[in-house]
Amino acid sequence: MSRPLHRGISNEQRRFSVSSHGSCDSDDSQMKDKTEKDDNHGCHSLSDTSYLSLPLRLLSSDNASSKLGVYENGFATSPRNRHKLAMVLLKISLVLIVILALTGSFWWTISITSSSSSRGHIYHSYRRLQEQIVSDLMVISDLSQGSTKVAELDFCSEEYENFVPCYNVSESKALGFSDGNQYDRHCVRSLKQDCLISPSFSYRIPLKLPTGRDVIWAANVKISAQEVLSSGSLTKRMMMLDDEQISFRSDSLTSDSIEDYSHQVAEMIGLRSSSNFVQAGVRNILDIECGFGTFGAHLFSNQLLTMCIAPYEASGSQVQITLERGLPAMIGSFTKNQLPFPSLSYDMVHCARCAIDWDLKDGLYLVEADRVLRPGGYFVWTSPITNARNKENQKRWNLIHGFAENLCWELLSQQDNTVVWKKTAKRGCYFSRKTGIVPAVCSKGQDIESPYYRPLQTCIGGSHSRRWLPVEERSIWPSRAKMNEKELRPHGLHADDLVEDSTIWNSAVRNYWSLLSPIIFSDHPKRPGDEDPSPPYNMLRNVLDTNARFGGFNAALMDTGKSAWVMNVVPTSGSNYVPLILDRGFIGVLHDWCEAFPTYPRTYDMVHADGLLTLENHPKRRCTTFDILIEIDRLLRPEGWVIFRDTASLIESARPLIARLRWEARVIELQSNSDEKLLVCQKPFSKKHAKVSL
Repeated sequence: MSRPLHRGISNEQRRFSVSSHGSCDSDDSQMKDKTEKDDNHGCHSLSDTSYLSLPLRLLSSDNASSKLGVYENGFATSPRNRHKLAMVLLKISLVLIVILALTGSFWWTISITSSSSSRGHIYHSYRRLQEQIVSDLMVISDLSQGSTKVAELDFCSEEYENFVPCYNVSESKALGFSDGNQYDRHCVRSLKQDCLISPSFSYRIPLKLPTGRDVIWAANVKISAQEVLSSGSLTKRMMMLDDEQISFRSDSLTSDSIEDYSHQVAEMIGLRSSSNFVQAGVRNILDIECGFGTFGAHLFSNQLLTMCIAPYEASGSQVQITLERGLPAMIGSFTKNQLPFPSLSYDMVHCARCAIDWDLKDGLYLVEADRVLRPGGYFVWTSPITNARNKENQKRWNLIHGFAENLCWELLSQQDNTVVWKKTAKRGCYFSRKTGIVPAVCSKGQDIESPYYRPLQTCIGGSHSRRWLPVEERSIWPSRAKMNEKELRPHGLHADDLVEDSTIWNSAVRNYWSLLSPIIFSDHPKRPGDEDPSPPYNMLRNVLDTNARFGGFNAALMDTGKSAWVMNVVPTSGSNYVPLILDRGFIGVLHDWCEAFPTYPRTYDMVHADGLLTLENHPKRRCTTFDILIEIDRLLRPEGWVIFRDTASLIESARPLIARLRWEARVIELQSNSDEKLLVCQKPFSKKHAKVSL
């Protein structure tokens, strides 16, 4: 689906109005040719705003007699003189607009300064007036210089279809990384990508939920049939339907089906079935090397949110396939650095035959698992080592068992190859251990609540956190999303703060949802409040919120019955609300937007950016706004949506950048007393491949 980026609109005025811009290409050589036809045939309407009508009329005035070099007033002139005259008229128009704007602003300010209650309104309206004047001057400047077509970025070569910056193995090897470290995260360069990553020629739009959770198009992921059929682990069980689709199944007739497995884990905790996890205080689960997300897919129907993390894989990626199924996942590993999650964030950590050697490095990897696990949370491990019969594996099991005891974990149950530990709910346990027991408890200086890829620590983290609250004492889902006063106190918030935030975002989501239609790019676009039916609730499977704050957008999607889950991203350049987001039962992660997000291309149906342009718009940043936009394009699926909400001046400055990405876009003005605008974009489904190297 491909449409022109900018189109005209009707003059209808409502609470929401839409503005677009076009282009007017000119050629100096044409103006020198006296026999050339009317210049204004190559120009199109630049905008639907009325304040530019005079300059436009001057530029496109009737010059049918110009072929003879004579104007209607009887004066003969050459094409060069006509061009000079047009430039003079443009300059005069510019001066007149500035004078009128300043005079009107002065008169308006004088007329209402007598009212003290209008000061706030004066400030905001004056800011909008200043921004509008700047925008007008920029447009007139473009007209006076002759606008040129925006240069669109070329497509990257086919070898970059699944490219993940910061996980460039060949580049890491060249830098000297080896012994498996070449597969770790190495952001050795900032975002400097000069081409667009496109899908394969066989790519197809994913199926809608719930079908798309169990069936995916094989061409959408990089995996061979051999890799699929040779997969023998519990959470990777699948079958190939045909050459085009991969179907994930859970065969209830087999003894090791995922239903039986999850039921077994629930019983080991002391529950009747996996449907009772929520009643036990379990909502957020960290699934380490999740296979292809089968465990998380099964628990999704029980209102459990499972985040899959796995190392980067060039082919047969667990993360890529899990995201293609519409399930939460991101690239991550325990090899060298701490995960970008706050301490005390997950109710359960799950590892079913994952490749983590928990017995190595004096239990260093278990220490990291303990850090992200909430007090009273569960660590579930399935491995042949837990039921070992040879001396080597028995030795490894004894080491791991000893490390768990030193972490104050209680062994709840052991059945077959699965073992379940429960983390202590009492901080005092750490200080009641024998002297010299390792690992030690981190000092306050070491115990950073939200580390960002910091090297793994050898001490127990999270014990100094004000968020230390056992899972049994937390509100169960879905009440957890609202949070009570006791849960909000460590975050410095009150219940009224979340209520106000929810009211704002519930209204915004209703308006957003009514705009998610290609009609918005037509000459008579759909606007919020129109009676046309809104898109279906399952239109989106997942959303990346680039500046999530309290997670209000996520909460509003849930309140309005949408099926999408949200990856709530909190930029490192802003206030850190990741602990709050995870305590609400959502998924959240800390991220620097001058670095690549740890995921594969084409993994999100929507990207939401509220205030991101403002947050990232300062001169000391090591990347540009355009760099961030290219990264967003990499993350977005074909026909996916992007919604920017920001100040009017930044939205206007982003428009030419959006054009270079080949997105369809339309600017939507908000309420008359708002300094903000919306920029709604859709990424086209393109399969072009230009030979461009990164």
